[in-house]
Amino acid sequence: MAEAHQAVGFQFTVRPDGVDFKLSQEVIKNIYLSGVTAWKKKAIQFKCLVKMFSGRRPLLYSFQASLPRLPVPSVDDTIHRYLDSVRPLLDNEQYNKMELLASDFKENKAAQLQRCLILKSWWATNYVSDWWEEYIYLRGRSPIMVNSNFYIMDLLYVTPTHRQAARAGNVVHAMLQYRRKLERGELAPLRALGTVPMCSTQMERMFNTTRIPGIETDFVQHLTDRKHLVVFHKGRFFQVWLYTGGRHLLPSELETQFQRILNDTSEPQPGELKLAALTAGYRVPWAQARIKYFSQGINKVSLDAIESAAFFLTLDDEPQGYDPAKTNSLDSYAKSLLHGKCYDRWFDKSFTLISYPNGKMGVNVEHSWADAPIAGHMWECVLATDCFHLGYTEEGHCKGDVNKNLPHPTRLQWQIPNECQNVIETSYLSAKQIADDVDFHGYLFAEFGKGLIKKCRTSPDAFIQLALQLAQFRDQRVFCLTYESSMTRMFRDGRTETVRSCTSEAVAFVRAMEDAGATNTQRLALFRKAAEKHQNMYRLAMTGSGIDRHLFCLYIVSKYLGVDSPFLTKVLSEPWKLSTSQTPQQQLNLVDINKFPKYVGGGGGFGPVADDGYGVSYIIVGENLITFHISSKFSSPDTDSYRFGQHIRKAMLDIQALFKPENDKTAQNAKYVHLENGKKHI
Repeated sequence: MAEAHQAVGFQFTVRPDGVDFKLSQEVIKNIYLSGVTAWKKKAIQFKCLVKMFSGRRPLLYSFQASLPRLPVPSVDDTIHRYLDSVRPLLDNEQYNKMELLASDFKENKAAQLQRCLILKSWWATNYVSDWWEEYIYLRGRSPIMVNSNFYIMDLLYVTPTHRQAARAGNVVHAMLQYRRKLERGELAPLRALGTVPMCSTQMERMFNTTRIPGIETDFVQHLTDRKHLVVFHKGRFFQVWLYTGGRHLLPSELETQFQRILNDTSEPQPGELKLAALTAGYRVPWAQARIKYFSQGINKVSLDAIESAAFFLTLDDEPQGYDPAKTNSLDSYAKSLLHGKCYDRWFDKSFTLISYPNGKMGVNVEHSWADAPIAGHMWECVLATDCFHLGYTEEGHCKGDVNKNLPHPTRLQWQIPNECQNVIETSYLSAKQIADDVDFHGYLFAEFGKGLIKKCRTSPDAFIQLALQLAQFRDQRVFCLTYESSMTRMFRDGRTETVRSCTSEAVAFVRAMEDAGATNTQRLALFRKAAEKHQNMYRLAMTGSGIDRHLFCLYIVSKYLGVDSPFLTKVLSEPWKLSTSQTPQQQLNLVDINKFPKYVGGGGGFGPVADDGYGVSYIIVGENLITFHISSKFSSPDTDSYRFGQHIRKAMLDIQALFKPENDKTAQNAKYVHLENGKKHI
C-alpha cells in the first residue's frame, strides 16, 4: 500500500482561549483541491441534470445531487471492529500488544487526526476517494500490469462470428454508441437492487482517458470527444478515424478498416515492436523515457495519438477463449487478457480492447479511474448490442454496405534511438518476469449455483466467502487476513470498502468442518452464525461503517502531520494473503439468460496481491453456474492455483451437503401438486 510522501500537515494546538487551527500551506492546498475537484464534477453533472427537465426518463446523473456524503465513522467504532477482525488471527500475546497499540492511538493521537478527516468531509464530497486514487493507485511506482490492471472476458459459450475484423467492427461500433449515450447523460441511472440510486461519477472517465506516468506520481488525463482509435497489430501502431461525414463509422466500415490492418504486411519500425512494454514496466523509467524521447517531433505526435485516442484496440494473432475440449483454455485466455506478451496492450489506457483471430474478445482495464462494476456495465451493454441488435450476415460479416472509399488507416511513425530501445527492453524483461510468474486457474463450478444456495436461505456471497475460508485453511492449514471488496457507491463519489471475511465466527465454522467429532447439526448452526456475521459486515461496509478506508485516511493525515503512529503503521502493513472480489453479472438485465442460457459472460479477474497468497474473483452466473478466477505466483512454494481451485470445489460441495436434508425436503415438496380431493400426484 502506497505511503504518503508529504511530511508536513494540519496541526491543532489547544490554548486557554480555545483551539487554534494551524494549517500548513500543503494541507490547505490538499483539502482545497479535494473540494475543487468535487465541485468541478458537480458542474459537469449539472449540465446533464438540466436536460432532465425536458424529458420524462431519469438521466444518468439525475440522482447525483440527492446522494449522501460518505460519513466519517467514529474512532471508537472503527477500532472496536478492527480488533474484532484480527482476534482470530492473533494469539493472546499478539492480540494484547495490538490492544495496547490501539488504546495508545485512541487516547493520544486519534482525536487530532479525526478532526482533520471531519473537516475534509465537510469540504470535499467524499473524504476517501481522491486520496484512494492518488496514494493507492497513482503514486505506486511498481508495474501496473498484473499488479493493478484487471481483465473482463467475452461470452463464455457463444462466439457470434469467427471473423476477427467483423467482430471488432461490431464491438467498436457498440462502444461508440455507448460512449455517445454516456457523454449525453442518456444512460439510465445506476441503482442497487434496482431501486437505490448509486453514484455514476466513475463512468465519466471511461473513454478518452489515459494514465500519464510521472517521476513521483502519475496523473489521469481525460479528454472529450476523441474521434480516433489506435490499433496495435503485429508490432505496428495504426490510427483509425471513427467518424465520416459527421457520423460514426458503421460496423461494416469499421470491419473494412480493421481488415485492411490485418492484411498489412509492413514490418515494425526499429523499437516499435515492444514499445508498449514501457507501460508494463516500472513507472519511473517510463516517465523518464517519456520526457527524454517522446516530448518532441514525430514521437510526440504518435504518442499523443495513442494517449488522446478514444481507447486502444489490439488485433491479436493467437486465438483464445474457453474451449471445454482443451485443458487449461480458460487459464491461457485469462493470462492473455491480464498481461498478453507484455508489449501488445497499452496498459495506461483506460481500457484496451483485445480482439482474437477466432472472433473472441476481451478487455484489459486500468484500475485508477474506476472499479470493475463500471467497466462491467459498459461491457454488458456492448455484448448485448453486438449479439442482439447489430448482428452479422450469414457469412459472419457485419451488416451493411461496404464503403471502400474510406481513407486507409495510417501508420504511426517513430524514431526511437538505441538508448530508448534499451529502456524498452529493460521494461519488457521486468514485465515478462512478472507475467511468467502468474499461476492462473479458471474453474467453472457447475454442480449448483445461486438457485440452490438461496434455497438454503443464505446469501450466495456469504456462502462462497465461507467456502473460500474453508478452502484456504485446507490449502495452507492456517487462517489469514482476507480482503473482500464491497462498493460504497450509494454515497457521492464512493468507490470501495473492505470486508474482512476471516471472522471469529468463520474460523469456528471451519474448525468444526475439520473436526471429525462435530455433527452436521453443529456445523450448520455455526455456518448460519458465520454467514449472518458476514452479511452484517457487508452491510456496514456498504453503508459507510467499514474499517479500512477510515484507517487508511487516518494514516494519510498522520503522514501530513508528521505524527508517528505505530498502530496505523502496523495496520497498513498487514498483508492480505487472500484477496477476493465478486464480479457483478446482469447489472442491466439486457439479456434474458433463462431464454438464452448460453449468452453469459465469463467474468473477470486480477493478479495475486501477495507473493505467497491467492487472488480470487468469482462470478455468480445465473442460477446454476459460478466461475472462479484464481491467481497466485509460481515463485511461491506454498501456493498452487489449480490445487486451490480443487479445495474450493470440495468446500462448496461439503457446505452444500450440510443442507441436504432441507434441500431434499424442499425438492420433494416441489414435486407434488395438492388437488381438491386430497390426493397427491407427481
